[in-house]
Amino acid sequence: MRLNRAIAATGICSRRDADELIKAGRVKVNRKVCYDLALRVDPEVDRIAVDNNVFERREFEYVVLHKPRGIVTTCEDERGRRTVIDLMPPELQHLKPVGRLDRDSEGMIILTNDGDFAQILAHPSNHVEKTYRVTLEGHIGDKELDAMRDGIRLSEGKTQPCQIHSLHRAGNLSTFTIVIKEGRNRQIRRMCAKVGYNVLRLVREGIGALQLNLKEPGEWRHLKASEVSRLSERK
Repeated sequence: MRLNRAIAATGICSRRDADELIKAGRVKVNRKVCYDLALRVDPEVDRIAVDNNVFERREFEYVVLHKPRGIVTTCEDERGRRTVIDLMPPELQHLKPVGRLDRDSEGMIILTNDGDFAQILAHPSNHVEKTYRVTLEGHIGDKELDAMRDGIRLSEGKTQPCQIHSLHRAGNLSTFTIVIKEGRNRQIRRMCAKVGYNVLRLVREGIGALQLNLKEPGEWRHLKASEVSRLSERK
């Protein structure tokens, strides 16, 4: 992240005020005065000080967020779009999102400064289940659902078998729950497109044993120690 964001994340000032501190030569990075407003730092690694007061390394923190539609799952966006970090209070803006959830989708995102924990959740070899509620245009048939369960051939290869249940058809819509163990780019949308259906809404409702349980988009909460422990268990 940029140096001004790292300073603001401590809660001592805004990013604009942090820029003024940097310009005034009051900020040191790794014991050297820094005047570079564009410098990128890692608060978990770099030694950052203002007026010779060093920011101590933080304890690990774990947050679950209900990401709204239209928000980008990155720390910063070159195109100026709002990110999940923008939804966090300043004292939590040093956290990083785990994995991806595309801009048009909504639902559960976990943010943390614990790299090992993030690796357990995000690495494909750990096969962490992710649960989504899908709304499609049209009435999807059993044949198409079975094809998705068995695996759909995408440009980078066939998807792994997945679970699909709780199908409901009403009006011109179909909704169902899908559980996958991989996280390819826009995977569920692409799978549905391959069998001829357009996804209207996609909500991630769970990661592993953790359920969203945050009704309003933009809501967030700290994870309980027991939740972190369960999510940290390797298969």
